[in-house]
Amino acid sequence: MKKCIIAVAAALSAAALALTTASAAVKYTAADLRGLGDHIVGKAGSAIDVDGDNVVDTFDLIAMRKMFDHTGVFTEQTVAVSEENVKYTGRNYYDTEKETAWLVLSGSAVDFIVNGRSAEVTINGDYGISNGAEQKPRYAIEVDGEIILDELLDVKQKTVKLFEGDEPRAAHVRIIHLSEATNGAVGVSNIKVDTDIPVPVVPEFEKDISIEFIGDSITCAYGVEGKDQYESFKTSTENFMKSYAYLTAKKLDADYSSVSYSGYGIISGYSSSGAKNTDSLIPDYYDIIGRPSDYNKPWEHSEHKYDVIVINLGTNDDTYVSKDFDTRSAEFTEGYTEFLVKLHEAHPESYIICTLGTMGCTELYPCIEAAVENFRTGSGYDRIMCYQSATQDMNDGLGSDWHPNLTTQQKSAYVLADKIAQALGRTSDQQGINVAADAKFSTVTSDTAMMSDYFNEWDKSYHVTTVTGGSGRGSIQTAASGIELKKDGRYSLRLSLTTENITDIPFFVRNKETGKVYYEGKTENETLTLEDEFTSPESAECEIVFMVGGADSSRFTLNKLELIRLG
Repeated sequence: MKKCIIAVAAALSAAALALTTASAAVKYTAADLRGLGDHIVGKAGSAIDVDGDNVVDTFDLIAMRKMFDHTGVFTEQTVAVSEENVKYTGRNYYDTEKETAWLVLSGSAVDFIVNGRSAEVTINGDYGISNGAEQKPRYAIEVDGEIILDELLDVKQKTVKLFEGDEPRAAHVRIIHLSEATNGAVGVSNIKVDTDIPVPVVPEFEKDISIEFIGDSITCAYGVEGKDQYESFKTSTENFMKSYAYLTAKKLDADYSSVSYSGYGIISGYSSSGAKNTDSLIPDYYDIIGRPSDYNKPWEHSEHKYDVIVINLGTNDDTYVSKDFDTRSAEFTEGYTEFLVKLHEAHPESYIICTLGTMGCTELYPCIEAAVENFRTGSGYDRIMCYQSATQDMNDGLGSDWHPNLTTQQKSAYVLADKIAQALGRTSDQQGINVAADAKFSTVTSDTAMMSDYFNEWDKSYHVTTVTGGSGRGSIQTAASGIELKKDGRYSLRLSLTTENITDIPFFVRNKETGKVYYEGKTENETLTLEDEFTSPESAECEIVFMVGGADSSRFTLNKLELIRLG
């Protein structure tokens, strides 16, 4: 053992010596370090012989890492914001002549780790700085998760101090475009660092999951910070970090890219007259970095892989389709199918998730279902699904121009994160999810009880009309079933109901198989609005049961039923 330790120590010394001789003139990048590390553990990477012994092994990695160590001698370095040094998030454009990375689309960002006593970055403006006061591009800078700057960009160039101090620190930095492409991009250049490390700026690490979001103003987070629905649009209330897309990626710890423009659609953009608007179509701009002429350059799909692609389009198409639904709905289905084909050709391995409904327009959702089925049949590709998003609740408040606010965006993110987890075969924590959203309603009778029931698809209400109530409350049992609860999960039960000619209705949440009760209550009057919490002691399929028998000629209406996972 002692000989082994001596041999390893000697090898380490040799590696260090080799670094100062054979590789002294070579400046390796963070990409080289990661690539060499990948190669050594058997992944696709870079076989770099750092110590010059004609063998690529762990000692090369040790030698290369020493290039990233502190030297104790501080100098000012200027680092370019290129993909070699920083991580690009979303669709950015790097101007090689000006050495500037332009954050073009909503949520586009650069992420990096900078090591030094102080650091600053240069921010640049394009044509957007000449916009009106309420239309200039908005961006934010985060350092170690704290927003140090959030502003509208109104100057051609400025320098922003990221941090400073007497001791060196390694800081995680994100610079993100919060508004959208049509209002101008945000440029980032010249990271200056007072440092004693040869390579002071390295890209942030890649995440295990990557998601592309394709959408309209909802995805852009248009008006998410607006005071109410009567406030008009301005970029100061558009914040992609409060979009369901950003929140979904954050919850899943995923990388993301967003292709979204306010007012855009599949076959028609927003139309106040009902005439077809072909100037604002997402499919026309999917293959370029961004629509503004400065960034109308090809986007290389092959260089960007996504585990999941999410499409949230149709809200603007509805302003055209709804004026002649019988004819135009077929046109929408065809256009949507063609776009699915286009996406699949660009990203043949991505799981595709389609949704619609946050701002209503749900009459188009069956068309999306038809398009998904058309695509599935035509391509033979089965890694695709669709779901109808819950329409925003007026009680949650609204953002500018009737757009979703943060509460609605967060609810949408919880649902989408759950769908993505399911699509990728991962366990979902169900946080924020209404686990009763897809519950199936039914009513059973015993002894002499007779009743009729129906489910209203439009408002998701369930109605029971009793002719003969039977011998007691248990003679008629209404149940919402197919509800999965998790062990130790904390849930909020929210319901509202109205009755006629019947009160004192017992209800409870129970294990469907064993009958074990997890929560119970009883109505006192002919109306009930409830919001209460309980913890599930086990993982199980459950049902929520209402005992509505025992009264002749009665009515029971369950207007709202939600079971929200809190934690």
